[in-house]
Amino acid sequence: MEREVALNAKFWVSQSGNEPVREWLLDLSRDDRRLVGQTIMTVQYRWPLGMPTVRKMEADLWEVRCHLTDGKIARVLFTIFEGDMVLLHGFVKKSQKTPKDDLHLAIRRMGNG
Repeated sequence: MEREVALNAKFWVSQSGNEPVREWLLDLSRDDRRLVGQTIMTVQYRWPLGMPTVRKMEADLWEVRCHLTDGKIARVLFTIFEGDMVLLHGFVKKSQKTPKDDLHLAIRRMGNG
């Protein structure tokens, strides 16, 4: 029996029509893009999901935690809006803590849904 999608993933779209997470993904290597996509798909099918795959960051804001090639780590920040997983911001982590600029950018986008 096929499992149903719990959340449909959608890219956040700016007023000018840009999809920053899609553009970020396209800049990754094919292997890294596949790893991020598989992790997002895991969240879509298994939501609600916690650590180590998903971590709650703020009210209505979560991060998908992805391991990339070469030991790199990526994060995709998302919110849930009208039953959809809205991908707000993606980045490769360079430090232990999520940078405040990345967090604030996702929060701003969340307010401009």
